[in-house]
Amino acid sequence: MKKEGLESVMTSGSRSSKTFKPKKNIPEGSHQYELLKHAEATLGSGNLRMAVMLPEGEDLNEWVAVNTVDFFNQINMLYGTITDFCTEESCPVMSAGPKYEYHWADGTNIKKPIKCSAPKYIDYLMTWVQDQLDDETLFPSKIGVPFPKNFMSVAKTILKRLFRVYAHIYHQHFDPVIQLQEEAHLNTSFKHFIFFVQEFNLIDRRELAPLQELIEKLTSKDR
Repeated sequence: MKKEGLESVMTSGSRSSKTFKPKKNIPEGSHQYELLKHAEATLGSGNLRMAVMLPEGEDLNEWVAVNTVDFFNQINMLYGTITDFCTEESCPVMSAGPKYEYHWADGTNIKKPIKCSAPKYIDYLMTWVQDQLDDETLFPSKIGVPFPKNFMSVAKTILKRLFRVYAHIYHQHFDPVIQLQEEAHLNTSFKHFIFFVQEFNLIDRRELAPLQELIEKLTSKDR
């Protein structure tokens, strides 16, 4: 069983609006905005392996930062479509199938992992990620402002946690995804995410275990 561990009071009535976070915008005119446009253009070519590669002459930290923001926005949007199906009653624990249960801790406010429902866990998780992305000392948006020494370890933690939202959606809510005709969108987003974390070795293989079969299926055609 995987265990991890933010305490917050949340009423079920406000759940959907709280879990669906505002989109994180990369400022237009910035170098990161240009990088995002480059990423979108290469994605449009359909070759995801090429799309995730570090563009020539670019800074790895900046490339990881831009893509992390993009994945946050994608997952935020995907989860936002199925919040009506992910409730305290339907998902009393945050799981990815019967073998994997996640407990929340952020390492600062909550050091001892707490057991909570999936909607609460995902709200904590997305709020925590948003706070990291909004921190200019961690994710500088201004040209010339250096990334901190711990940037890559923070980015890895963010991506590891975002993976759990994909894992929960696939294991617990795939039927509504199909009903909403979001399957292709979800698969493309997840495949892009996996190619990216594989390219730069950003998530430990053990963390990917809940979706290992799907990962092999999605990536086998592109080796």
